[in-house]
Amino acid sequence: MPATPAWPPASAPRLFVDQPLAAGSDLTLDAAATNYLVTVLRLKPGAIVRCFDDRSGEWAAELGEGSRKAARLHVTGQLAPREPVPDLWLLAAPIKRQRIDWLAEKACELGVARLVPVLTRRTVIERLNPERLRAHMIEAAEQCGRTALPALAEPVKLATLLAQWPEGRALYFADETGGDAFAGAIAPGPAAILIGPEGGFDPEERAAIRAVPGAIGLSLGPRILRAETAALAAVSLWMAAAGDWR
Repeated sequence: MPATPAWPPASAPRLFVDQPLAAGSDLTLDAAATNYLVTVLRLKPGAIVRCFDDRSGEWAAELGEGSRKAARLHVTGQLAPREPVPDLWLLAAPIKRQRIDWLAEKACELGVARLVPVLTRRTVIERLNPERLRAHMIEAAEQCGRTALPALAEPVKLATLLAQWPEGRALYFADETGGDAFAGAIAPGPAAILIGPEGGFDPEERAAIRAVPGAIGLSLGPRILRAETAALAAVSLWMAAAGDWR
């Protein structure tokens, strides 16, 4: 007896739709999404598209007739609820454009719940393009199967961040002067990982971070890592110990 083909097919494209999704609803896509489905992928009416809205999970939808600038989707049913997300914030000093774009993309893939740009004394890049960073995270979520997008916070000065630090959230920071072994220091619960700029934290900043109740300075090994490498290495270690990789 022949096997029943998977539905929807694994090859069906995934698309983030910034509109609430529900069974039976009809959506009109913007020009960019329409171009991707109709021009780039050359999908025809009746093709199945997997959609997620960062609110209610993933849904199957059928591509309908529409103009070349505004295709339509008919939502047929829910495939999965919105995923539970480990409560991890990534606090990272902005770095050069291509590297911060890559960092935002990979942070999404690794399961970070919130990305916070932090301005330090040695931060070189202080102006960011939030729309571009969000676009990179959306593309990463479409590719990796996430149904929940990381929140993207406004850039914040380190002193302000520390002064407003929420009670009950662990603060792990990469301390290039030496710290505890990462794997042995991670505990379950809400957490944040703080990564400094390419020049590292200055001594006053390091002392201010350590003064936060529950802050823990951690070592990422014997080699000097780029800021983006350090961020993703730390996130990976946390996910393996306390996140959804266990």
